[in-house]
Amino acid sequence: MHVDYVTIIGLLGCLLYLASHAQKDMIHLRVLAVASNVIFISFSVLHVQFDIVKLLGAPEFLLNAILLPINSKRLSEIIRLTKQIEQATVASPVSEWLLPHMYLRKHKAGEVLFRKGDLANEIVYVAMGRLKLQEIGHYLDPGELIGEIGLFSIEKVRTMTVICETDCELYTMTDEMIYRLYYQNPKLGFFFMRLIVERLLADVRRRAIEPGAV
Repeated sequence: MHVDYVTIIGLLGCLLYLASHAQKDMIHLRVLAVASNVIFISFSVLHVQFDIVKLLGAPEFLLNAILLPINSKRLSEIIRLTKQIEQATVASPVSEWLLPHMYLRKHKAGEVLFRKGDLANEIVYVAMGRLKLQEIGHYLDPGELIGEIGLFSIEKVRTMTVICETDCELYTMTDEMIYRLYYQNPKLGFFFMRLIVERLLADVRRRAIEPGAV
């Protein structure tokens, strides 16, 4: 059976596509996906011998022409995230490695951010303003993060009611977004562990100086 170079290009695209589905690492997955998109587009062009009308009617060409920019964008996002996490250190503030992936929300003074017992499904970073932890009368100022303990606890519920003491600009990230970022780069788990430990130590120190504490 005669196999020409166009067929070989098509088979190569198939191999790259199948290989992408076998990858656990997100960078390798996207790289192979982009490569298969490029190969399939080239195959379509050669298969119709550069006939534009036929090319625009070829399903494999249209599909891969749509997937190529999507996979390229996702690859760029993953590489950027990986570089940010790798450059971060234990002393790096959360704003350097997490904030670029969070969404800004504005709240008015007196607004209840969440109540004790509510479902914990996001973390919150204070960019501007002040939050009050209602049950203990403690305040959170710009640069602080809240919600990570409830997010990773077994019950996944809020342990305190949080109110906006002033007008606030808050950045949020849902648990789904966190899990997706963690899957892209497991090193992210180290930083969340650091945040939780710091929060627990801060709670211990605060209780130690409370009147009557032992």
